[in-house]
Amino acid sequence: MLDAWSELHGGIDPRASFWVERWVLLSNACARPLVRLGVTPNAITVCGAAVTAIAFAVTFAGPEWFAVAAVLILVAAGLDGVDGAIAAQTGSATQWGRVLDTMADRWSDIFLAGIVVMAGAPPWLGVVIAVLTLFLEGTRATAQAAGMAGPGRVTVWERPSRVILALVATVAATVVWQVGLSDGDADALAALIAGVGAILAMIGLLQLFVAVFRQTRGRPPDSDSSLA
Repeated sequence: MLDAWSELHGGIDPRASFWVERWVLLSNACARPLVRLGVTPNAITVCGAAVTAIAFAVTFAGPEWFAVAAVLILVAAGLDGVDGAIAAQTGSATQWGRVLDTMADRWSDIFLAGIVVMAGAPPWLGVVIAVLTLFLEGTRATAQAAGMAGPGRVTVWERPSRVILALVATVAATVVWQVGLSDGDADALAALIAGVGAILAMIGLLQLFVAVFRQTRGRPPDSDSSLA
């Protein structure tokens, strides 16, 4: 299963990280009963994006609902790993599934940034986080189309980091509501959390840019490439 996961994720070896390896093993364990029920990886992919959207919608109900949003974020993160595990176990990975998974991830990234804003962060910081995230993933996709092998580099701003940021923001908002801090203190804490996310996103983009530059520099364009 670990080798199958590696093949689906650009050759990244999960054994290189204790946490990644445990996450892959846990995802596979959760996927087994779903495989027996005939659940498809694409269905799980859509469910994961939908749960993230619901988590975002829940935050509009008020601070007392942020704990629910945090739980939904964790559920969506779990589904994000289970879809790949089902594909690996059943050998049902397809090009369309890859496209659908990418689309779902990008929508989820936007919702996660929105959740951070709803937790009290300045909207402009949420926009910065979302734009940098989309720019990072767009750069990666373009580089792969140009011939770069795999993800280029695993940066500090991958999907787990984005999930953790939204989770921390919702948990912090819940604690602030329970403790009864002033609106000014609550907004300052949310801005700090979002600021850390924006910094990590910028660092991740720079890490990927360096890796892409090193791997694609001097590489002639493919004859069928549409890149200028």
